[in-house]
Amino acid sequence: MAGAGAGMTPGRPPALFPLFAGLETLPGIGPRAAEAFEQMGVTRPRDLILTLPHSGVRRRPITRLAEAQPPEIVTVTVTVQRHTPPTAKGRPWRVQCSDGVQDLQLVFFHPRRDWIESQLPIVQRRMVSGKIELFDGMAQMVHPDHIAAEGTPAPPEFEPVYPLSGRLTQGVVQKAVAAAMTRLPEVDEWIDPSVLTREGWPAWTEALTRAHAPDGPQGLSPTDPARARLAYDELFAHQMTLALMRRDRRRQAGLQTLGNGALRARVLAGLPWPPTGAQSRAVEEIAADMAAPRRMNRLLQGDVGAGKTLVAFLALLVAVEAGGQGVLMAPTEILARQHFRALEPLAKLAGIRIEVLTGRDKGDARTNILTDLAEGRIDILVGTHAVIQKAVEFNDLRLAIVDEQHRFGVNQRMELGTKGNHLPPDMLVMTATPIPRSLALAQFGDMDLSVLDEKPAGRQPIRTTVISDTRMGEVVDHLARALDGGARAYWVCPLVEESELIDLTAAEARFQELRARFGDEVRLVHGQMPPDERDAAMADFAAGRARILVATTVIEVGVDVPEATIMVIERAESFGLAQLHQLRGRVGRGTGASSCLLMYHEPLSESGRRRLSILRETEDGFRISEEDLAMRGAGDVIGTAQSGLPRFRIADLERQGALMALARKDAQAFLERDPGMESERGRAVRLLLWLMEQDRAIRLVTAG
Repeated sequence: MAGAGAGMTPGRPPALFPLFAGLETLPGIGPRAAEAFEQMGVTRPRDLILTLPHSGVRRRPITRLAEAQPPEIVTVTVTVQRHTPPTAKGRPWRVQCSDGVQDLQLVFFHPRRDWIESQLPIVQRRMVSGKIELFDGMAQMVHPDHIAAEGTPAPPEFEPVYPLSGRLTQGVVQKAVAAAMTRLPEVDEWIDPSVLTREGWPAWTEALTRAHAPDGPQGLSPTDPARARLAYDELFAHQMTLALMRRDRRRQAGLQTLGNGALRARVLAGLPWPPTGAQSRAVEEIAADMAAPRRMNRLLQGDVGAGKTLVAFLALLVAVEAGGQGVLMAPTEILARQHFRALEPLAKLAGIRIEVLTGRDKGDARTNILTDLAEGRIDILVGTHAVIQKAVEFNDLRLAIVDEQHRFGVNQRMELGTKGNHLPPDMLVMTATPIPRSLALAQFGDMDLSVLDEKPAGRQPIRTTVISDTRMGEVVDHLARALDGGARAYWVCPLVEESELIDLTAAEARFQELRARFGDEVRLVHGQMPPDERDAAMADFAAGRARILVATTVIEVGVDVPEATIMVIERAESFGLAQLHQLRGRVGRGTGASSCLLMYHEPLSESGRRRLSILRETEDGFRISEEDLAMRGAGDVIGTAQSGLPRFRIADLERQGALMALARKDAQAFLERDPGMESERGRAVRLLLWLMEQDRAIRLVTAG
């Protein structure tokens, strides 16, 4: 990209060339060191300046050995008295030194004779720094970190410690960083001056200098002004990219879809209780987006049981009121058919036609649906990714809704976007996984966000109990009494087959045991079953022909049987917080009081104990997701493989979520003031985008 031609993205600013040169252009970095750095993802001086120390070592300068408090790291000047080479293989080389009163022995394993004698010549005074320890009453220092002539500048009292890989040493990394820092260009400030003043942050060059030479442990904290500023630079560059993508997307013409509210009024009049404030607000936001001349791209995020399905249906009705069609795409056949069953009674209230299409539909039934869809006789289609196949044509598609977006690739979402006749349909993405705000801004920052943070009326609180699996017999007896009273229960097992590595109860084995006690009341579902068998087992449970459903986590999202009031989760400590919260959300959907039993296996780790106690304390999915983020880290919460989460070198999403929100606000305000990025600050922001390798943003700036 650097040498882009006319009409293309202009190249990287020359001021940044020294930072983007090869690592071997730095003094002292040969091919082997470069290879070791590459394992850390460091291939240019630019990567080095953004690799900050992760800890530090305090070195106390002392004038006499008597001041040392072993074991501690000190810097002291001594006189070299004699060398004692090893007497046998594997023995160390010892160097006797003294401060004139007390002796110190320096110990080296496998040193080269010429090196050690040149470093520590007899009767010379040398400054040494390292960990001093007592060995048989004698002070000794094994492999000093620093050896230098008397009068040489001492190492800093607080010395930074960098991450290492391969055969790199702290000395090599520190020298390389110092050399890379000499290449910092003169830059104008890209952060809003008012933000800089309010936060008390230093300028960019000063921030880097301070972050690489902290004067104590506080300089390593994410709240340290220098570090916070550098984290903000990364987050601001990322949010600038998202803001530009969002602006670009908003320039795409969309369909103007104005509903008259008639069908929605019919449905709302027929509901047992009114929608929550959050549901009403979300529907208004969606309807306003659909009425606008640009394409909608909105994320609907709701906690378990917050009523996303109703919001989705009311949004689809806006499309139908305007004379168009809507489609709802779910990741699995079970979910698609379930959405269909949940929406059918609502469609009856509205007096419209809804159909379901999955990969299993064949023959005449499928042909009839495709014909009616293309001719406009079907108002709403629910389905799996079968709805994006070439053969599926709509008469006038206005709104496409994707459920559980993280299970679809971006390409499938784009395929759905091409199903409109002329202009792409409005897009609404739903997720039942409450995402911490900082992650939502990082991952979905190019989308508008609607959040359902209230539970609908009539939702039952769920009593959560934590219990050891040594009391399995009591749990089964309790279950028997509940079944006698007409209850239905889920029993979730972690794995399908016995694994020697992980001592977890297999679903097959548990199913046989429960079947021996409860007979034909028990069904089993797991991921390896043929879809027909799985659907049949689910249908039996939903209809009440079976009262216990033994399952793996295939029931984690979206299974909806209001009559089910008991959830037993075995080996609960082996699940993540978000997963446990999703599983628990399968009960408490009807009018009956519901309970969730989290069974654990001793010994319980500290993090396992913490996860289970958080679940016992709260049903608030957003609070749970913040705790999950703090415990597991960003990549794990979303699942890094498909998360699309940016990789930050300095910013820490777990602990700097507030900075992300600030960066988003600043990026949007800046673009409104300077859309072409032509001002002095605009040019500085362009330099930052190049520095942070936000090439997509640069392309959008030059195109726009």
